[in-house]
Amino acid sequence: MTALSGVRVVRHSDRRRRARRRRVLWGGGEALVTAGVLLMLLVVHQLWWTNLEARRGAERQVADLEREWGTPGALGTPGSGTAGGVPSVAPSGTPSGSPTAVPSRAPRSSYVPVAAVPQSSQAYAVLDIPRLGLRVPVAEGVSKADVLNKGYVGHYPGTGQPGQAGNFALAGHRNTHGEPFRYLPRLRRGDDIEVETRTATYTYDVDQILSQTSASDSGVVRPVPRSLVRPSYGYDTPGYYITLTTCTPEFTSRYRMVVWGKLVSMRPR
Repeated sequence: MTALSGVRVVRHSDRRRRARRRRVLWGGGEALVTAGVLLMLLVVHQLWWTNLEARRGAERQVADLEREWGTPGALGTPGSGTAGGVPSVAPSGTPSGSPTAVPSRAPRSSYVPVAAVPQSSQAYAVLDIPRLGLRVPVAEGVSKADVLNKGYVGHYPGTGQPGQAGNFALAGHRNTHGEPFRYLPRLRRGDDIEVETRTATYTYDVDQILSQTSASDSGVVRPVPRSLVRPSYGYDTPGYYITLTTCTPEFTSRYRMVVWGKLVSMRPR
C-alpha cells in the first residue's frame, strides 16, 4: 500500500533522536546554570565572606593586644619601662610617654626598646595608618594560611623589627581575606605610618612609593632597601626604614607595589 501523497511519515527513530537532543540540550543548560551559580558563590565567598571573617578576626586580635598591653603583670605596666621582664631603653631624661625625635643616624641603644623575637605567626604589634583608616595586627611571618589570610599584616622574617636600624618590612593582601592594603595607592609622601608594640609607638613618614615592580624584587626588603628592577627607587645609606608591600594590579599577584617610610619619632608606653 502506497503512502498518501503529501502526508509526512514520522518514524519512531526520528522521535527518539529528537528526544535525545532535547535531553542533551536541557542537561547542558542545567549544567551551565549550576556552574554559574557555583562560580557566583565562589566569588561571593572570596570577595565578601573572606573579608568579613578576616576583618572580624583582625579586630579581635587588635583588641586582645591592647588589653594585654594595658594589663599589669606578665606584659608589664604601661609607662613602667618593662615588658614581660624585658627593659625598654628610652633617651636619658625623656619622660615615659613623651615623643622622641629620631635622628637619621642615631645609635640604636639611645631610643629602641629591647624586645624578645616573636614566634612564627604570633601577632605582636599593631599597624595604624590614619589616611587609610587602617588598624590591623602585625604577625611574624608571611604565611598565607597562618598570617595573611587572617587579615593580618605579615613581617618578613629576617628583616628588622619596629624601631630598629635597618628595614622593618611588611606584606599584606590587596584583595580578599581582609584586604588591609587595598588602598595603599592612596598614600602620599609625608603620611604617617604608626607601629604600636607593648613597649612603644613608632611613627614613620611615607618617603617613597614604587607603584610596580617584579614579585621577585628582593632588593625592596633589604636592610638598605633598593629595587633591583628599578634601581632609581630606594636608598643608598643605612637608616631606620619601614617597607609595605602588596600585590598589584588589583585582583592579580603578578607584580608588587612598595611603599617606604622613615622613622621620625617614638613614644614609650
